[in-house]
Amino acid sequence: MRNLFSIFLLAGLLVACGPAANGGSGHGEDPDWLEVTVVSSTGEHTFHVDIADDAAEQRRGLMYRREMAADAGMLFLYDEEEPLSYWMRNTYIPLDIIYIDQTGRIVSIARDTTPLSERSIPSAGPAIAVLEVNAGISDEFGFVDGDQVRHPFFGN
Repeated sequence: MRNLFSIFLLAGLLVACGPAANGGSGHGEDPDWLEVTVVSSTGEHTFHVDIADDAAEQRRGLMYRREMAADAGMLFLYDEEEPLSYWMRNTYIPLDIIYIDQTGRIVSIARDTTPLSERSIPSAGPAIAVLEVNAGISDEFGFVDGDQVRHPFFGN
């Protein structure tokens, strides 16, 4: 009986660690949920993202991570469009924080945020989603307010 309990415990730990271990988002293997594309004046730029669509994932975000691939990010999805504000508590990676409205339009971008800062970083208007990417990506690809973000969440 003890061995059976150990097997179930190990299986539970492997499932609990699965999405983080393989970079998944918690939405299975549906590639639409694992990629987001920003359309800017320099073209289409696709990122492989983790999805934060529940309160626990949104609170944790990218905290405690020490690095992130250049084409990676995290997409935070909310139920209602409203002014949003983020901070960098326990976040070691400098980020560009991209606020997005319900149509997928970029509302505002907080560029090159300061790691570990508890300063509030508000959106310039109502947003329903946030894309976090490595600092400098927005400048490198020429992202500006009004650019379009494509993902099934936005219906585009």
